[in-house]
Amino acid sequence: MFARSVSIRLKPNVAVKFARAIDKESMPRLRRQKGFRDEITFLAPGGREAVAISLWDRKEDADAYRQGAYSEVLRALGDVIEGVPHVRTYEVCHSSFHNLVALAAAPSG
Repeated sequence: MFARSVSIRLKPNVAVKFARAIDKESMPRLRRQKGFRDEITFLAPGGREAVAISLWDRKEDADAYRQGAYSEVLRALGDVIEGVPHVRTYEVCHSSFHNLVALAAAPSG
């Protein structure tokens, strides 16, 4: 399992608009992507910084999103973000979600 971490600088006073855009613009696109599992978005106190962490089955799935639909998401968030978000990809070494996915995929018996 892989994770993408996206650090975002927000324009002043757009926290509510940002949260709405994540829900209405970003999440529907993510849910259509092969290998997408989940996303958690954090908003720092003061509402000027956000971090979005998405979980993916494979690095190739996360890379395919980066090369395709991610540019659409950036355009949709253009009114609320400042600058270019900083993106990093990680291999997940531990998470309770990761363990739950592995258990659900295991054959029963």
